[in-house]
Amino acid sequence: MKWRSTSLIVIGLLISGQLMREGRTNPPVHSDVAAPTDVTRALRRACYDCHSNETVWPWYSKVAPFSWLTNHEVDEGRLRLNFSEWDEYASDPDTAAQKLSEIAHLVANGSMPPWYYRTLHSSARLSAAQTDMLARWAEHQTTAYQSAPR
Repeated sequence: MKWRSTSLIVIGLLISGQLMREGRTNPPVHSDVAAPTDVTRALRRACYDCHSNETVWPWYSKVAPFSWLTNHEVDEGRLRLNFSEWDEYASDPDTAAQKLSEIAHLVANGSMPPWYYRTLHSSARLSAAQTDMLARWAEHQTTAYQSAPR
């Protein structure tokens, strides 16, 4: 009997949770990072859903509580790095170099994309060659921004 009332409460909470909708937005793209075609392709596949204004919202982003988690992850990702607003970083070479250095480090050590994202999105899994390509590109760009005239 106790499990029945507990089940009804859980079901009621899940149903009422559907009424609390998070705003899934894709703001306008202001600019984009300049990169070779292979790098751009890998970034779009593995990074852009959380780190751009071009998020492809999966079906589960419409179902609470997954919608809350997905929106939170996208908001955090865009806050930390947003390829759709690259001109803001590029206008300050130190900021751009710092962002690129983080990309190189996080991709090289396997932290990005996160394991849970790779689990749900097989297309975001990077091969060793793609990981190396992205890390080398980001390191090269870091050096370019650091040596840019100020």
